[in-house]
Amino acid sequence: MEAANDSLDFLQRLAARAAATESALETILSAQLQDGEIDRPARLLAAMRHGVLNGGKRLRPFLLIESAALFDADPDAALRVAAALECIHCYSLIHDDLPSMDNDDLRRGQPTVHRAFDEAHAILAGDSLLTLAFDIVADPATVLDPARKIEVISLLARAAGIGGMAGGQALDLQAESQSPDEAGIIRLQAMKTGALLRFACQAGAVIGGAASLDRERLAEFGSAVGLAFQIADDLLDLTADTKAMGKRTGKDSARGKGTLPALHGEAWARGQLMGLVAQAEDLLNPFGEKAQILKDAARFIAERQS
Repeated sequence: MEAANDSLDFLQRLAARAAATESALETILSAQLQDGEIDRPARLLAAMRHGVLNGGKRLRPFLLIESAALFDADPDAALRVAAALECIHCYSLIHDDLPSMDNDDLRRGQPTVHRAFDEAHAILAGDSLLTLAFDIVADPATVLDPARKIEVISLLARAAGIGGMAGGQALDLQAESQSPDEAGIIRLQAMKTGALLRFACQAGAVIGGAASLDRERLAEFGSAVGLAFQIADDLLDLTADTKAMGKRTGKDSARGKGTLPALHGEAWARGQLMGLVAQAEDLLNPFGEKAQILKDAARFIAERQS
């Protein structure tokens, strides 16, 4: 019963953080012009909102907000950086769904942006969300020590760019014609999926003014949950159906993409997930009970069913 209550408490906290993030994004993606803007074209804004305000667990914002809370950071600053991170994540999904990449019709149970609008507006919506993310962090409304703000911007740029998520997407496209070995799969996944999850945890520590050793602990925690997220996602791609996932499943095997579960089998993958959860928990042990919510997040990521 106690475990069930702990799970319920975590899910309630996750839902509350998601609602706060959604509310912040709703305000940011309004038709209200900001200083220096000339216009916000209605169809482009609608495409951006379609790609962002469509539910989802908001795991990356959750990890950032809770990592920041571990160091008693300003919650408003953490929420704004979390909203910026979600803009980058959603831009990556919009572009990932394009016909030139994964060519998906569904995302979170709804038509993808290029299906609901058109390819041109999907590209522009992604471009606009990427630049908007840095606008959010740089804005004076995000009240942070200037040095911390610059560090967050730098970390976010590197996590999202050629050495992180965008580079990982390039490797993913290459993997369709040239299957990577195990080391290549791990590198691809650490970049495409893991980089933004690592950033979420590391940035929370930076926002909270954590010591360098604690920042590194949170970054390593983010790397562990990032790999767990991808292994769990690959398992679900093999075992779940489209309705449960809200997106097309079985696409990796259909396109010949190598994954760790495909390489080693389901039993091995589930064992790895448990090992990654243990690693994540060990990294957080120095923070005591205050880090329990992040430990719960690691287990949720490894055990999720959608």
